[in-house]
Amino acid sequence: MGTRTIEVEHLAKKYVIGGIQEIGYNTMRDTIMSLFRGRGPAVEKQTIWALHDVTFTANHGDAIGIVGRNGAGKSTLLKILSRITEPSGGVARLYGRVGSLLEVGTGFHPELTGRENVFLNGAILGMRRAEIARKLDEIVAFAEMEQFLDTPVKRYSSGMYVRLAFAVAAHLDTDILIVDEVLAVGDANFQRKCLAKMEDAGAHGRTVLFVSHNASAVTRLCNRAILLEKGRVVADGRAHDVIRQYLRSDVGTRAMRVWEGPSTPGNHWARLRSIRLEDASGTVTDRLDIRSPATIVLEWDVLQAGRVLIPGIGFTNEQGVVVFVTHDLDPAWRNVQRPLGRYISRVAIPGNFLAEGTFIVSVSISTIETAEVHAAEADVIVFDVIDNFSGDSARGDYGGDIPGIVRPLLSWTNEVVE
Repeated sequence: MGTRTIEVEHLAKKYVIGGIQEIGYNTMRDTIMSLFRGRGPAVEKQTIWALHDVTFTANHGDAIGIVGRNGAGKSTLLKILSRITEPSGGVARLYGRVGSLLEVGTGFHPELTGRENVFLNGAILGMRRAEIARKLDEIVAFAEMEQFLDTPVKRYSSGMYVRLAFAVAAHLDTDILIVDEVLAVGDANFQRKCLAKMEDAGAHGRTVLFVSHNASAVTRLCNRAILLEKGRVVADGRAHDVIRQYLRSDVGTRAMRVWEGPSTPGNHWARLRSIRLEDASGTVTDRLDIRSPATIVLEWDVLQAGRVLIPGIGFTNEQGVVVFVTHDLDPAWRNVQRPLGRYISRVAIPGNFLAEGTFIVSVSISTIETAEVHAAEADVIVFDVIDNFSGDSARGDYGGDIPGIVRPLLSWTNEVVE
């Protein structure tokens, strides 16, 4: 067993909604504002437990994914471990230097340049200036923003900020690396670089805590996962097992996703609206007979003309293995700029194609010629393929486990040559 780096015992975090103050640590500003609020009409207090009785440990070399639906307490846990928020109860002990990347806007001083912030972050970690200087070229190369290094970070876009912030957190000499879902701000290529860097960090003995809604990324990166629900730990074990529990429960996503309001994925060119899995009768379902065809139905909006927009669908299994990716090759829209409007795209999945098991669907809208991704969302829906024992699928009369991520029913011919 490796050396212990994190010890969390009965950790709790309580917030008071509508009350005078948050339970726990208060700043001078909180205290002054509470005096003014105290003169107003009484407000009924409501207590919310963001975390309740959370206990776990981590060792050097552990890569742990923290998963759960929105509001489960994932980000609150990381804020406490990063010493941004005080707990209301329990204790969290961390041994060694901690590098964290949470919300965009934390960790850097906005008036300082990118270069100055690199040195500031290293100094906070207790590193000597010469140590930081030796890492600088590697950090800048990873972030791919040499020309902006001497620009104040207050002028950075969110994507530029994340690039440099992750490069600093990942390359400075830390024992524990804490990363929140903030990686979703970066482009797809940068996300892949970040995941590869976190894999490398775990392989070299650092402890990695990773919050993500991307089940495939968690199973690829992490040897262990913790599932939170309503502030409590409901599962802690091998990443594949915990992700399977997450996806197969009401905590995870299922066979239909609808986006509304400002959180709708996309940009000024295109936005996602909904995605669902339908069986052969047109019924939304998350359980498919292995022999039956199905259809992925994607609704999306073109908000601005002038781009060749191509929907794409990706399938992974619960081990994080990419099964296949498909893009719209309809001749009517190939190399054609789409007019404004709402589109419904359908992808047919034949029967006797996927093996039995759990499959996770991701979606994107992109322009291939310019390598632009306009809208993307990982792990939007999940469904199970169920094999049968009637003998008319690729299983035949065999009742044991069959390996593989596809299970096509192929034609065989035989001839007797003697």
